[in-house]
Amino acid sequence: MIKLFKNLSKKAYLYVFLSIVFVVVQVLLDLKLPDYMTNITTLVQTSGSVHDIFIQGVYMLLCASGSLIGSVIVSYLATYLASSFGEKTRKRIYEKVLGFSMEEIKDFSVSSLITRTTNDVGQIQMLISFGLQALIKAPIMAVLAILKIAGKNMKFSMLTFIAVVLLLILIVVIVVLVMPRFKIVQKLTDNLNRITRENLTGIRVIRTFNASDYQTDKFNDANNKLTNTQLFNQRVMGLMSPFMSLVMSSLTLGIYLVGAILIKDANLPDKLTIFSDMVVFSTYAMQIVMSFMMLVMIFLIYPRASVSAKRVNEVLDRTNKIKDGTKENGEYVGTVEFQNVSFKYPDADDYMIKNVSFKANKGETIAFIGGTGSGKSTLINLIPRFYDATEGKILVDGINVCDYKLKSLHDKIGYVAQKAFMFHGTVKENIAYGKENIDEKSLTDAIAVSQADFVAKMDKGVDSFIARGGTNVSGGQKQRLGVARAVYRNPEIYIFDDTFSALDYKTDHNLRKALKEYTKDATTLIVAQRIGTILEADKILVLDNGEVVGMGKHEELLKTCPVYKEIAKSQLGSEALK
Repeated sequence: MIKLFKNLSKKAYLYVFLSIVFVVVQVLLDLKLPDYMTNITTLVQTSGSVHDIFIQGVYMLLCASGSLIGSVIVSYLATYLASSFGEKTRKRIYEKVLGFSMEEIKDFSVSSLITRTTNDVGQIQMLISFGLQALIKAPIMAVLAILKIAGKNMKFSMLTFIAVVLLLILIVVIVVLVMPRFKIVQKLTDNLNRITRENLTGIRVIRTFNASDYQTDKFNDANNKLTNTQLFNQRVMGLMSPFMSLVMSSLTLGIYLVGAILIKDANLPDKLTIFSDMVVFSTYAMQIVMSFMMLVMIFLIYPRASVSAKRVNEVLDRTNKIKDGTKENGEYVGTVEFQNVSFKYPDADDYMIKNVSFKANKGETIAFIGGTGSGKSTLINLIPRFYDATEGKILVDGINVCDYKLKSLHDKIGYVAQKAFMFHGTVKENIAYGKENIDEKSLTDAIAVSQADFVAKMDKGVDSFIARGGTNVSGGQKQRLGVARAVYRNPEIYIFDDTFSALDYKTDHNLRKALKEYTKDATTLIVAQRIGTILEADKILVLDNGEVVGMGKHEELLKTCPVYKEIAKSQLGSEALK
């Protein structure tokens, strides 16, 4: 928790200081009220004048008004601090996550990162908003109130001491019972968010396989676990209010009962003193009890906020494995070279890529083909540094990709995944993604090259709406929009990760033809399942179990690579290979 608060600005610390000042003023004014009440009681008993009683009442009113104003100011400052903290912390988490590699994102999971950015930060905000008022006010008020009544009457003091001990026992019991379960609550919230996200994202699969009941059972199970844990916490915390009321009522009753006995047995001159002490003690005792009640509220909020703070710090303290380099441009434009590259996923025993070496020069088209799980996608995902190679080097323009500034490296690359992700917005915004000023000519060219002629048939053309994830367009249309997005960037290196799999053969042929003409000065890397997509590639790499088992043009590989020949035979047929 303290680690998070160290990032507060100087302005925030000034507000904290001002809050402390106004809280102290508020407490002093509150503690002054019983003195005026005592004076009024004394004046009434001694037949004081109405004017004197009125003056004491005015003083009480002024103190109460000052306390109210101080409370409003502290409340404003606390709310501002909480909101400011939440904004900056969410921003820090967001920026941190943007720098995560795929490994780190998988370690936390998407649902957990969402919960940490929203729910966990909200818990800490609540603690700041309420805690800045109560955590400062409660101990100051309790200490000053105790000092006010110290040594005046031992019997009344003992009653107050017993009440305070009972409240401390309550705090300890609640913390011991509830705090461990707050960590469980946050994990269960992660799980509930994960299931909800799966249900919404996979709604088509769920309906197709008639698995609505199955998913409902999963959701209900997660929901019930979260609810039952929360119910236990709320039941324990629910004991606080009646227990506090019992302690407060018993303390008041005890003070008046003891006071009545003392007044009964006292001499006439002492009766007035005992009565005044009883009034003062009952008021100050209530303030002491209220102070501890505020502390109890803090202890109810703090455990969950503490767990949330640890979860937020886990994200902020995570060291990014993908380090930003310092270089921006290399000597050889448009070249990609693998030098004895091997890679295995974190915590995996076996290598996914084994000793791969090749070079792609500017303007060349390099294709990768192989069976499922052969490492094709993994191989090209090492270029934009979604992961870093375990062994060997990957050079772009003659410079190791690990030495590049990530922004500079990514500016050189136009990447299109098999499942092209579409963002909530218009067609234009998706194609020109990340660019503030849209070049209309480049936009038109990108649509033409990607064969996205369907855009013209949409209601508003390039201004037509695209739902998040592209749920209102087909798989082939998403792939073409993904290609258009890469073409619009006009990069020096294109990476197509099985990008044409959802296209029919005619569209595939026309798109590749247009791409070849438009990107003739760029280097193109293509991962493909269909041999028809890569027939004209300058170099084809055949992968099998992460190793390159063949390299060359189509005709060469048919003669020299049994794996490639088998793939070609299964797709083109024996007659086509003769």
